[in-house]
Amino acid sequence: MSQKKDIRVLLGNVAIARGILEAGCHVITSYPGTPSSEIMPAAVAFKKEMGLDVYTEWSVNEKVAYDNALAASIAGKRSAVAMKQVGLNVAADSLMSSAYQGVVGGMLIVSCDDPGPHSSQTEQDSRFFAMFAKVPAYDPSTPQEAMAMIKDAYDLSETFQIPVIFRPTIRLSHGKQSVRLSPPDIIERPAKFEKDPGRWAATPRFRLHLHTKLNESLRQIQERFEKDERWNYEVGENSEANLGIITCSTSYTVLMDLLEELNLKDKVNILKIGTPYPLPHKKVVDFIGRHDKVLIIEETDVVIESQIIDKSKVLGRFTGHIPLQGELTPNVIYGILAKFFGEEGVADLEVKVDDELAKLVQDLGLPVRRPTLCAGCSERAAFWAIRRALPKAIYTSDIGCYTLGLNLGAVDTVIDMGAGITLASGFYQAYHQDKNDVPIVATMGDSTFYHSGTTSLINAVYNNARFVLVLLDNEITAMTGMQPTPGIGITANGTEGQKIPLEELIKGCGIKWLRNIDPYDVREMISLLKEAHAYTKSEDGGIAVIIARRGCVIRYPEALEGQKIKVEITDDCDGCRYCIDFFECPALHFDEENERVEIDRKLCVDCGVCINVCARKAIVPVGEEGQ
Repeated sequence: MSQKKDIRVLLGNVAIARGILEAGCHVITSYPGTPSSEIMPAAVAFKKEMGLDVYTEWSVNEKVAYDNALAASIAGKRSAVAMKQVGLNVAADSLMSSAYQGVVGGMLIVSCDDPGPHSSQTEQDSRFFAMFAKVPAYDPSTPQEAMAMIKDAYDLSETFQIPVIFRPTIRLSHGKQSVRLSPPDIIERPAKFEKDPGRWAATPRFRLHLHTKLNESLRQIQERFEKDERWNYEVGENSEANLGIITCSTSYTVLMDLLEELNLKDKVNILKIGTPYPLPHKKVVDFIGRHDKVLIIEETDVVIESQIIDKSKVLGRFTGHIPLQGELTPNVIYGILAKFFGEEGVADLEVKVDDELAKLVQDLGLPVRRPTLCAGCSERAAFWAIRRALPKAIYTSDIGCYTLGLNLGAVDTVIDMGAGITLASGFYQAYHQDKNDVPIVATMGDSTFYHSGTTSLINAVYNNARFVLVLLDNEITAMTGMQPTPGIGITANGTEGQKIPLEELIKGCGIKWLRNIDPYDVREMISLLKEAHAYTKSEDGGIAVIIARRGCVIRYPEALEGQKIKVEITDDCDGCRYCIDFFECPALHFDEENERVEIDRKLCVDCGVCINVCARKAIVPVGEEGQ
């Protein structure tokens, strides 16, 4: 193994993975979710490159990932678990309890936040989870700082025997920087679990004692953060400046770039916070005391601002100086600074909108398209069949590519992972109570079902709910980056694992009516959906499950070989746009000049599903026009 240091341009998540390995981590677990998905593949690649003996695991959900990492840590090894911010909701039960019990080997909880949000249900701030659970949090501002922080986080975790939250935001996770790599720390540490029921199996009486110890650890950690000049430090030593800004994370890097560009660095002093919890209060109070006004710029919520007791000099979200929602982009922070400096009479920054770029894009004449399922996606075919078979149903769905079934009118609800089934069950019970059994169709992907569908389905079966469940099995975790599922039996390393067929899992949940179908066979699927609905209404019926299985066309393009149906638009097309507006395949586009639909051959995968869509039969296989 090479011991030579080198510099590489790395994606933030890749740098985080490298930092975890350089810190001597033994076990890494994860469940994919943007913006965290790249961490695990990068860890696998680096461990192979460096010849490291590190266990890596795609877990079925975030709680499972958390518990596996926690067990390794309790046995003395260094561990890391990676997820997106809403994934921490799933792992919250374990997080809250493990804060009391603590750890032995260092444990890093990487929770990637999504201000915006760009691909999440919420903009929640994981730093609040640190406060809630009473575990320390690190808030990196650059990939290089993230790598350095990770080593310190492991040291702190082991010193105080406490799990640590590490909170990058999406711009760090998906930004790039030249970072300096170092050889990994090789920590020889065989697993050794020392039994201590009073700690690892503590009853409520002992939990009070553990809570007392946790609070004392937090007090000591706060003192450590007060003295740590690496993560919490001032920028600018202008004693004449009466304005200050406290900031953190990627907001710090954006702020410093803007102040440099605007030539205002000498007008304000900056306090950069890298450890928002426990907050280094003395440092913050001292900084505020030396300035007339202090602006708090943090993303996404009021974690730092809410911990400041005397807010008489503080401006932030509570005073309306920072937006209550949305990402703090450079344009947004520029507007914040313009208001701040303008109110304080320091600078008159013109708040202007640069329309030049927007005009250039507009002049290109590009079509405006909302997010949609890929051309040839089997889930579009399934949704089309669902709408045709049961047009008056309530459609409950879930988190994944298939959320875009919204565009096809076949998704009415999206809450969180697993709720496609639980809401279907809840709707059934609510209507059944009124003796009004409406048709209900739940949709869920294969990865989501492994994640949290089984408990939902068991509960629905146990309580005699009745609805149709369509499992959209594209044989991959498509939305977050093509990670494997237990259904295909490939592990994070790319090696063969134990395959867990959906059919066996579903039957184990108590399902009696189960069918498989290729959703490309639209007519047959419509018929099967009607049969499934009839079963839910029959005297001896229950929940009917259809597995609509066809591999993702992006991940498995070879699956179409020998089955391709090249189609064309005939002169029967009258330009009604029905196929575009209600089927929404990106390979179909409207020719404004000729007032008819055309096929974009660059996007079309020749699945042939659109043949079922046109009421005028104007979409036909090539060569069959007029037959």
